[in-house]
Amino acid sequence: MTLAVLSSGVTGLNAAERALGNAAHNIANANTQGFQPSQVQFQENAPAGTGVSISPQGQQLLKVDGPSRTDLATETTNSLLYKAQFDLSAKVIQTADQNLGTLINTKA
Repeated sequence: MTLAVLSSGVTGLNAAERALGNAAHNIANANTQGFQPSQVQFQENAPAGTGVSISPQGQQLLKVDGPSRTDLATETTNSLLYKAQFDLSAKVIQTADQNLGTLINTKA
């Protein structure tokens, strides 16, 4: 059970890290002419856990010249959300680690 919780925590950390990286990429390119920001979509992986897939918006939007379509307010809000997700996943791992340590101490 504890190993499954550890695995879920690590999966959450990975998903949050990828989403934060995507938000950072969108913000860094906000002033790039014609840049089309990527969107992050979280989905459940089989058998359990969360994953994140990063996909660019429609191809027709990529061909549009002009200012970037990056919404900095949305990207900033998303970054705060992804950071909170990262912190919560780290707490899950920390708690599972403490429980595993207690289990090992009990058996010793």
